[in-house]
Amino acid sequence: MALRTRVWSAGKLLVLAAGLVGTYVLFAIVAMRVAVRAREVRVPDLTGRTVPEATLIVAEQGLSLRVDEKPRLHPTVSAGRIAQQDPAAGSTARRQRTVRAWLSQGPRSARVPSLTGETERTARLRLQQDGLSVSEVAEVRSADFPPDVVIAQNPAPGSSGTSVALLINRGERSASYVMPDLIGVDGDRAAEYLRRRGFRVAVVGDHPYPGVPAGVVIRQTPAGGFQIAPGEAISLEVSR
Repeated sequence: MALRTRVWSAGKLLVLAAGLVGTYVLFAIVAMRVAVRAREVRVPDLTGRTVPEATLIVAEQGLSLRVDEKPRLHPTVSAGRIAQQDPAAGSTARRQRTVRAWLSQGPRSARVPSLTGETERTARLRLQQDGLSVSEVAEVRSADFPPDVVIAQNPAPGSSGTSVALLINRGERSASYVMPDLIGVDGDRAAEYLRRRGFRVAVVGDHPYPGVPAGVVIRQTPAGGFQIAPGEAISLEVSR
């Protein structure tokens, strides 16, 4: 009986010891994870920053900065500012880790092609193929050049640049007239006058208008004072 009691007591001690060891191991693992996480920080976004700005930003997170010697082309980040980084922004890293950064060389500079005499569409396609952009479009109207063609550019052909300003001829402005007020005028005479000047005129009259002689304009479209161009349709409603 005494032997059984001693065995039972030893078993309880072993279980207790195993529990204590397990608790210690669990707490050690948790403490280790907490310590590791306490040493981790989120990597800030350095894109577009200058080197002094980026150095201060990473130092606040317990990180350091190393700038690569070779700059890289970037279409939007100005030259001399950070264009790329490793680790990426938003990722986690341990404190004291070094963030590697590459400075921007700016967008690619290419030789500007000669665009004078090209249509606007062709000029835009050529610039896009050469990695250039259109910085500005100015317009003139002249009979000395075909419509919708480039008549000048800046910078000049052969120079280096990233964008080009274009001067486009839109052609002569079509002649325009002010629609006269024809209310109260004889409809047939008004229609003949307008047709001789290239307008398409329809004269309609289905309803009598008390107190107004037949054939007099009582409504018109467009109304008097509107701008109209040759060939435009005009409707005159006359009394019957």
